[in-house]
Amino acid sequence: MIVGEQKPIEEIKEIVAPYKNILILGCGTCVKTCFAGGEDEVAVLTSALRLAFKKDGHKINIEEHTVERQCEDEFIHEAAEAVARNDATLSLACGAGVQAVARRFVKAPILPGVNTTFMGVLEKQGLFTEECSGCGNCELDIFGAVCPFTRCAKKLLNGPCGGSQEGKCEVNSETDCAWHLIIERLTALGQLDNLRTYISPKNWSPSLSGGPRKLVREDQVI
Repeated sequence: MIVGEQKPIEEIKEIVAPYKNILILGCGTCVKTCFAGGEDEVAVLTSALRLAFKKDGHKINIEEHTVERQCEDEFIHEAAEAVARNDATLSLACGAGVQAVARRFVKAPILPGVNTTFMGVLEKQGLFTEECSGCGNCELDIFGAVCPFTRCAKKLLNGPCGGSQEGKCEVNSETDCAWHLIIERLTALGQLDNLRTYISPKNWSPSLSGGPRKLVREDQVI
């Protein structure tokens, strides 16, 4: 999932200050899971902003609304009336959601309320870890489903650096060494011979170096 965190209240205040009527638009999927932009977070942020602006003597009207996903037009459409009756919309979605809403409502200011951080997983309650960089050329079959490009501090693709201690990275002692995890995993699978495979320098052609990427499923196009 996409992981993000809500911007500090002072930054959000500065972003929305030029507007009198604000819609805070939540997203009920990824950012809800990481407690950054779901229905509950919309309600808490609304209360915090009202109190903060009241303390400053600044009058502002805030409306709350949450859709299932801000990255899909069928859900974005549900917010159309709310967007139309406000001066600006503060989106608590990831960066993709903010841009999708902006494309849908071309004349409405759409403001970001969340800092999109990475693609990751919920490791345990309150702890999210980065697992994938979206490099566009996945070779997890070789590495026992542990990504060295994302999880190795040095992004080594052909074996460990030799600097880890007790399974921890020498760059950050609180981080598991990715290659320690890879070797443990391949050992458990009986696939250590995978490490004999030479991984050539990273091919960046399917990555962001070529600009925004698209995925087209011809069998799904109408």
